Amino acid sequence: MGSRYLKVDTRALPPYFEQVLQAKQLLAHHQVDTVTAAVKKVGISRNTFYKYKDYVFPYEAPSNQKRITLSLVLSHEPGSLSKVLKTISEMNASVLTISQSIPISQTATVTISLDITSMTCSTKQLLSKLKKIQPVVSCYIDAEE
Repeated sequence: MGSRYLKVDTRALPPYFEQVLQAKQLLAHHQVDTVTAAVKKVGISRNTFYKYKDYVFPYEAPSNQKRITLSLVLSHEPGSLSKVLKTISEMNASVLTISQSIPISQTATVTISLDITSMTCSTKQLLSKLKKIQPVVSCYIDAEE
């Protein structure tokens, strides 16, 4: 029989499941240096930790975050990317990642992932504004979530 996942209120579980999660969090956030220190701090045995660490995970509620990935081709001139980022910032979008290629034939490809949850305009308006920037040769949405 394969793995099955359940969403269970922690009140129905033995307390050591939550203590395993606490120990994992202490280690992940570098608040302790060793498993021994983590389990001692949360009050469980090393055996309990190792027995359940690969089976107990925190529930993360679905995010309300809206994201898009833009692909742009920019002219290779000083300040090109800076102008794009300034426009994105003015629209209250938040940059998550940027990837830029080496300029070839005086243009560079840039991929930018944005959190648009708090953006003050539509994605269509953002694209329109970006396309009007002098160094932008082309701009389109690669992905939207």
